[in-house]
Amino acid sequence: MKLLVSAMETSSNVHLAELKKHLSDDIELLGIFDKKLGNPNYDIEQLAIMGFVDALKRLPFFFKLKDEMVELAKDVDKVLLMDSSGFNLPLAKAIKKKYPNKEIIYYILPQAWAWKKGRIPKIETYCDKLCSILPFEKDYYSKKEKITYVGHPLLDEIKDYKTTASTSNKIAFMPGSRKNEIINLMPIFKKLIKSIPNKEYILIIPAKFDEEYIKTIYGDISEFTISTNAHESLKQSDYAFICSGTATLEAALIGTPFTLSYIAKKLDYFIGSRLVKLPAVGLANIFFSKMGKELIHSEFLQEKVTVENLLNDYKKMNTNKFMENSKVLREYLKFGSSKNVAHIIQN
Repeated sequence: MKLLVSAMETSSNVHLAELKKHLSDDIELLGIFDKKLGNPNYDIEQLAIMGFVDALKRLPFFFKLKDEMVELAKDVDKVLLMDSSGFNLPLAKAIKKKYPNKEIIYYILPQAWAWKKGRIPKIETYCDKLCSILPFEKDYYSKKEKITYVGHPLLDEIKDYKTTASTSNKIAFMPGSRKNEIINLMPIFKKLIKSIPNKEYILIIPAKFDEEYIKTIYGDISEFTISTNAHESLKQSDYAFICSGTATLEAALIGTPFTLSYIAKKLDYFIGSRLVKLPAVGLANIFFSKMGKELIHSEFLQEKVTVENLLNDYKKMNTNKFMENSKVLREYLKFGSSKNVAHIIQN
């Protein structure tokens, strides 16, 4: 079988690597993905975009890329789209228009339940099988026969979970992966550790960052122990301070209590707060609200991200209650995502 893949994000390729373990050896991958996973027509490193202006400059490239992917679709058996709806939805539309009978599978669906619900009819029209990683996502779709809840991929990718609250004397810090996130949070984290003495402070940095970039963006980090392994470091830590994002869900699943803090550009926050109507920012909190439960962790946004607020939250955290909530979350999301998607692709 030939499978055309469009996986443009680093996170998508982590999910693709896990999925590949469950695919038959005779399935050939074509298209856009990490070169570590095969022989892509385009490696994801070629697609890195640093900002809005850069994206505009590269629009002609992406239009050309879409046309080339449509051409590749002619000779494949099925198409697998992963996340990146800005590119993948127009690609799905173009492929379906040219090859109406070509099966298109979407794994890691656009978060249309959070905002831009108008995309849902398009997703249902252009795609044949929808692999949902959120238990409540199906409720937003009208064509129920197309969508299947497969479980959450993080549960398969995290290899070790806590069963009891840890006492390692380590605290993890994850200021994000984007430049502005790091610049905004690191000064606060550096002040915070002065108020939490006699601990080992683990600073988790994306492995892709080189030494010069780290020095420029993070500044003096001599008081921190550096790690590039988020899952292992979170497992070893008693507590974590984390920027918003997937990392908060990883910590919640692993069982490491944490505080979410996020500072966005004022204009971005203003626009986002009006477009997205959700009870919380953190994914674990969103899931708990869907279950009708109390939120699992605190969230501090914008001017509320202060040393005092973060320190107070750290001191009052009920670690045993958090551990029990972590187990509830694992049960809610379900294991087996990659295996289930592989079965859908191969049948």
